[in-house]
Amino acid sequence: MIQKERIRALNERRVRKGKYILYWMQASQRAEYNHALEFAILKANELRQPLIVFFGITDQFPEANERHYTFMLEGLKEVKDSLKKRGIQMVIRHESPEVGALRLATRASLTVVDRGYLRIQRTWRDNVSKRMASPLFQVESDVIVPVEETSPKEEYAAATIRSKIKRKLDGFLVPLKEHEPLIDSLALDFDSFDIDDLEKAISKLRIDRSIKRVDSFHGGTKEAKSHLETFLDSKLDRFPELRNDPTLDYVSHMSPYLHFGQISPLYIALEVSKTGSPGIEAFLEELIIRRELSMNFVFYNEKYDCFEAIPDWAKKTLKNHQKDKRSSLYSLKELEGAKTHDPYWNAAQKEMLHTGKMHGYMRMYWGKKILEWTKTPEEAFRNALYLNNKYELDGRDPNGFTGVAWCFGKHDRPWGERPIFGNLRYMNDKGLKRKFDADGYVKMIDASATAL
Repeated sequence: MIQKERIRALNERRVRKGKYILYWMQASQRAEYNHALEFAILKANELRQPLIVFFGITDQFPEANERHYTFMLEGLKEVKDSLKKRGIQMVIRHESPEVGALRLATRASLTVVDRGYLRIQRTWRDNVSKRMASPLFQVESDVIVPVEETSPKEEYAAATIRSKIKRKLDGFLVPLKEHEPLIDSLALDFDSFDIDDLEKAISKLRIDRSIKRVDSFHGGTKEAKSHLETFLDSKLDRFPELRNDPTLDYVSHMSPYLHFGQISPLYIALEVSKTGSPGIEAFLEELIIRRELSMNFVFYNEKYDCFEAIPDWAKKTLKNHQKDKRSSLYSLKELEGAKTHDPYWNAAQKEMLHTGKMHGYMRMYWGKKILEWTKTPEEAFRNALYLNNKYELDGRDPNGFTGVAWCFGKHDRPWGERPIFGNLRYMNDKGLKRKFDADGYVKMIDASATAL
């Protein structure tokens, strides 16, 4: 079932007689549980035409580097192979997505695109919709409840969005039926960027190579489902009580795969719900409520990547305490190299440097300490976002932007006043030690870094 609320016409062009239906894949990089793909197949079958799936690889995606591109291409290779089994040709071009989409749309009867929430993704779709001679339909597939269906405005916190999502949840938390195309498109002749040889493909990209790929995580839907299966079998039951302990691996590791659209949040939610586990409610709170709060934030707040996006009360209290004495000040270079006096913070930074992912609880501590050790809150915000986006596989993402902003008061409330932080929530190493074996975490990270 593809709910009408997921579908939006981005222009008012009429369907014309073309050679094929085009699905411009960008955010939802998967061949299963993809509402945009299924909608495109239905349209192709309705018009008795073949379906072509297009993906554009730009060298200039903001802040992306070899680490991100490798993970993405690993997933795209799997998508291409999966689509081929369904008789659907995937055309990959080494060019900016909106340019490639417009080229291929010149011979399309209509085009379908998935939805992205970041500024660059929305700009691409907006520009293409205005210049395209045929219809462009956007189909939202990377949230459970479509953003505008949940709320017409930016929500203040999880507490204000939770009931709005839950009211709509039953209507959207339903399985997606897979359709088969009536007409095979594999014989159609298109030039395509070859990604079968991953090393060769990566070498042809003109990208930032300073941040290397990681062995900890590999891209693709199969990898995502393997992590999910492990989580459901051996972690979900104790997720509520052990998720905040970074010395124990009780998290799902879904965030990099969700970031690249390699697995559907709907598929995850349905699989989790089948288990009957006591951990269902806690996990779905993070997967649906917290994650979709972040989509709401970046969609409705144009300044989502700036210090200005935090609440007025947070800006005011930080300004009042900006001149407070800092016990330590670190440059961006020192932070990047994990060269602080704090072994716990250094371990968190090293985890991100070497694995492309940082434990969620440590991310909160990590961000709070950057604020504490930087001369101004504005500079601290920029530094945290820079590091997060550069090294995290799930950086440059609504969750990433929201996570950094949370450290500066977004989606939180005022707490007791203290130096530097004012009324912002405070975290220290004593709090870490009360929750888990913080020294054990340092030893674990140092050991894994040495082994690399």
